[in-house]
Amino acid sequence: MNYSKKKALQLILLFGLVSLFGDIVYEGARSVNGPYLKLLGANAVMVGIIAGIGEFLGYTIRLVSGYVSDKTKNYWLFTILGYALIIAVPLLAYTSLWHVAALFIVVERIGKALRSPAKDTLLSQATKQVGTGFGFGLNELMDQIGALVGPLIFTFFFMIKGAGERTLADYQHGYGLLWIPFALLMLCVVVAWRSVPHPEALETEKKNEPEKLPKVFWIYTIFSFLTTMGFVNFVLLAFHYKARHILTDFEIPLYYALAMGIDGVAALVIGKAYDVQKEKKGNDLGGLSTLIIIPLFSILIPLLAFSENRWVVIPGILIWGIVMACHETIMKSAIADITPLKKRGTGYGILNTAYGLAVLAGSTLMGFFYDRSLAGLIFFAIALELTSLPFFFAIKKEMLSHSAAS
Repeated sequence: MNYSKKKALQLILLFGLVSLFGDIVYEGARSVNGPYLKLLGANAVMVGIIAGIGEFLGYTIRLVSGYVSDKTKNYWLFTILGYALIIAVPLLAYTSLWHVAALFIVVERIGKALRSPAKDTLLSQATKQVGTGFGFGLNELMDQIGALVGPLIFTFFFMIKGAGERTLADYQHGYGLLWIPFALLMLCVVVAWRSVPHPEALETEKKNEPEKLPKVFWIYTIFSFLTTMGFVNFVLLAFHYKARHILTDFEIPLYYALAMGIDGVAALVIGKAYDVQKEKKGNDLGGLSTLIIIPLFSILIPLLAFSENRWVVIPGILIWGIVMACHETIMKSAIADITPLKKRGTGYGILNTAYGLAVLAGSTLMGFFYDRSLAGLIFFAIALELTSLPFFFAIKKEMLSHSAAS
């Protein structure tokens, strides 16, 4: 193994540990934020709006942070600062007002907005040594180990408390346990920075790279917007299971943890498939054909996950995990392959802004529909996924054009 590949794997694994501990903290919290907000007095519309605003800011701010990180090249600064704001999650242990809890939830998402374009740019530079799909898939696998452990912390903690409904104090004690993984997270991100301070040396910039983002990037962004807007937020699903008494308090984070486990395994498989398609078609856009998985699987989620039958709900949650794997692996890998190095942070910022707008609109409207017509919610989600298909075929057309030109 040459030196560059060794350093690349080192950075990917270190970022994997960072993601692992980060996900223990915020995915553990996200698995119970819906029921917690309900206990604090928020209704379904407010839960949808809080989730939507958090995701909206968590993505739209990336437009600025991605652009500034490209201009300043201070990728590590944005990465470290963004991870530091995860401190808002264990702070949820100290509030009894849903307005304050909502603020902490939003602050954590802002931290993700600051770090994501910079972190993904650093990681993309390393993945060029081992395959973009495999590199992002491996990172997502480690990420999802944390996302599996986080909800299980709440599951086992609630089980230890015994039978019956969990109290506000029980939830707050659970959030307090997250101080330990937060400390480990900050240790790992500093070690990653000190170990590989200049990952840009791992990727060779291509000659005559375009100065602008290509046409396929914009088509891809519209496709991502539509599929994401139709993708159900788990906070609303958790609210549904709590409100309709479909799953118990400890089962909600348990099944969320299972979805995260499915996500991790699926990410590695999907990432590898992405690289295989690139190699098979002989160009950087070849892996985009795997995007078809996203709308086809997303259509099934509202049909299953909003059922009132627990045995129908469970496969819906697991399919939700597979779609999450596609979002976290294919989408990030694609940006690394379709954007020039000089515009990489900007590319991630623009895509993530579109993603955030989609989550805000989708979560808010689904929360609105949920209180009025569950059938309307299901129709809305499926219609959006079907609307994305023409844009997928437009991406395929660009793939063929790129292949013919190369």
